[in-house]
Amino acid sequence: MNGYFRTAMLLAGLTGLFLAVGFMLGGQSGMVIALGVAVAMNAFAYWNSDKMVLRMYGARQVDATTAPQFYTMVQRLAQRAELPMPKVYIIDNDQPNAFATGRNPENAAVAATTGLLNRLSAEEVAGVMAHELAHIKNRDTLIMTITATLAGALSMLANFAMFFGGSNSNDGENRSNPLGFVGVILVSILAPLAAMLVQMAISRSREYEAERMGAEISGRPDWLADALEGIQGTAARVTNQAAENNPATAHMFIINPLHGRGVDSLFSTHPSTAERVRRLRSMVMGGSVPPQRPASGPSRRGGTVPDAGGTRKRGLPWG
Repeated sequence: MNGYFRTAMLLAGLTGLFLAVGFMLGGQSGMVIALGVAVAMNAFAYWNSDKMVLRMYGARQVDATTAPQFYTMVQRLAQRAELPMPKVYIIDNDQPNAFATGRNPENAAVAATTGLLNRLSAEEVAGVMAHELAHIKNRDTLIMTITATLAGALSMLANFAMFFGGSNSNDGENRSNPLGFVGVILVSILAPLAAMLVQMAISRSREYEAERMGAEISGRPDWLADALEGIQGTAARVTNQAAENNPATAHMFIINPLHGRGVDSLFSTHPSTAERVRRLRSMVMGGSVPPQRPASGPSRRGGTVPDAGGTRKRGLPWG
């Protein structure tokens, strides 16, 4: 519950920052305009963000016929999580990664790259998909969409201020930044930076919560821990060009897909992989994950999620 409260406070802070910037740049009228922009952008993102991001990455929808083992795995994990069956997508990209999207559990989708499906074992893939289903169950997909939209709108507002801020109106109401042109410059630089920091904080807190719940869904925290270690090493070497072209979507992936090195490390929306793995391993050692009723027969490593076939090798029959 502390994680949810922290997320709510951060979202409230980001919204307040957005309105404050609008007020500084245009007085009460500017604040009203900023609020209108935020509402409009969030409404558009609420209904269309999932379709946009899936199209952005060239994701192709699969089903029980076109990718039977992967689809069945997601289906059984969704049953264990007591979620409606999400739409399932595969992205033709050699970088191992995955994300979830959608405005609510009834309109959700999960996507995995071919790199993830071909490079990881069945158990590791199950750990990753359980993590993504946890994001759906926690409604993180909507939270992060709103966060990204507000942060993007704030940056747009700051850029707008650079061109049109700093002048005084003559109609009796001061609609300009009360700090003048210097204030416009400061707002243009500091506001997007503050929004980025809040977005990072929200994203990181949601990742930890999804890790905990994902481990409960699969019943095996070590599956996800093994997967994170494998993904991190390969993702650092393999470029995801679509993500590089659309860095605002990087927070959606289970591992940061960008290759900005030092800059990405400083402003990463993801927690340290080592810390995530440490927490997952501690769940195993501490026995904090309750035993789960098997969804099917045991897999190769003795787990309870369906056997999706194959071990750690390329060319698994995922469709």
